[in-house]
Amino acid sequence: MTKEPTWSQRFESALHPAIAQFNASITFDIELIEYDITGSQAHGKMLAHTGIISPEEGSLLVSGLEQIRKEYRTGKFHPGIDAEDVHFAVEKRLTELVGDVGKKLHTARSRNDQVGTDTRLYLRDQIQHIRSSLREFQSVLLDIADNHIETLIPGYTHLQRAQPLSLAHHLLAYYHMAQRDWERLEDVSRRVNISPLGCGALAGTTFPIDRHYTAELLQFDEVYANSLDGVSDRDFAIEFLCAASLIMVHLSRLSEEVILWSSEEFRFVTLKDSCATGSSIMPQKKNPDVPELVRGKTGRVFGHLQAMLVMMKGLPLAYNKDLQEDKEALFDSVKTVKACLEAMTILLREGLEFRTQRLAEAVAEDFSNATDVADYLAARGVPFREAYNLVGKVVKTSIAAGKLLKDLSLSEWQELHPAFDADIYEAIAPRQVVAARNSYGGTGFEQVTKALKAARTQITVE
Repeated sequence: MTKEPTWSQRFESALHPAIAQFNASITFDIELIEYDITGSQAHGKMLAHTGIISPEEGSLLVSGLEQIRKEYRTGKFHPGIDAEDVHFAVEKRLTELVGDVGKKLHTARSRNDQVGTDTRLYLRDQIQHIRSSLREFQSVLLDIADNHIETLIPGYTHLQRAQPLSLAHHLLAYYHMAQRDWERLEDVSRRVNISPLGCGALAGTTFPIDRHYTAELLQFDEVYANSLDGVSDRDFAIEFLCAASLIMVHLSRLSEEVILWSSEEFRFVTLKDSCATGSSIMPQKKNPDVPELVRGKTGRVFGHLQAMLVMMKGLPLAYNKDLQEDKEALFDSVKTVKACLEAMTILLREGLEFRTQRLAEAVAEDFSNATDVADYLAARGVPFREAYNLVGKVVKTSIAAGKLLKDLSLSEWQELHPAFDADIYEAIAPRQVVAARNSYGGTGFEQVTKALKAARTQITVE
């Protein structure tokens, strides 16, 4: 039996087998099969709606496509490399099921607008899945923060001890990063949700199609106003990869902190066995594999973004085969982001425990209360810059003497400046240092409690 050619009779011979393999995308764009079926059903309904085909033919196309969906879900339909891509695979199987009517499905449509439609339908769904995962991640952060409003943790700048913080305040910083990610994806989704269906290969079609009808069926917000733009636009994919890259930046920053916190040098957290591994030769080791993998996988998503930007920068209008390369970048980025969000959520929920006693010791063993000494003097009328220099001097002498600020006697304080009184000890106690930072958005316990309440409301209402 002679294989029916994919291409028109203009071609006299088949592709070289190696070129056919090189050209094919079925190995990865099978990911789009259900979106291709959904988009094709809408197209078939539109063809019948506009009278381009009969209502009976339209119904036959829609039911045949639904049969293919069932076959795929049950594992009965698994096209191979000879199908070239998912679009041809579906059309070929449809023709086998419904006969020559199946060959009418591609009327007034090109693979160019077809693949653009499928990709947008796919990405629209995946964005919502990722946004849901972000909400779960945020919820876990809030749960932990609720239990650690008055737990103190050293705060750092330049990876040097700076000022003590409420641990809840520290975790809320990641909550707000994730909130921006959630909002950013919503904004990206607006430009994903535009229909290119009906743009044809690049110039539209001579058939009396109704693009707004298919857009409504597929729940697109609008249609592309220019057919050239519709088939060649990948801005939405690049925007998604930008948003995905920022999600990974935020997860990677948290991962780096967890890695540091779990080290023997910090000992701020204990990793539980469910989210850590050991060494093949060092029996004492417990390795932070989850955050290390998240940190490593971040580069994959960055790479896909860079690849897409480079691919697009020199493409003339309209469609070019280069655009086939967008699929694997998108698919892998979506899978990577989803997997990393899930892993980090599990790690936070059940894979680590904060060592509150160690944290309390950590904030009591440094000079991170030095700014509060300067503030103490400034509140008593000493110009801040003068106070700053005085405190720098006392830190220097204390280090030389092997003391902390809390170890200085009242007479030593008053030798530095007569404005010091016995209440200096309370002012520089770590808990008071944190509690006193009660400005809006600060780490003070009162502000953190309000911030947690606002965050709970935010993820519940939005």
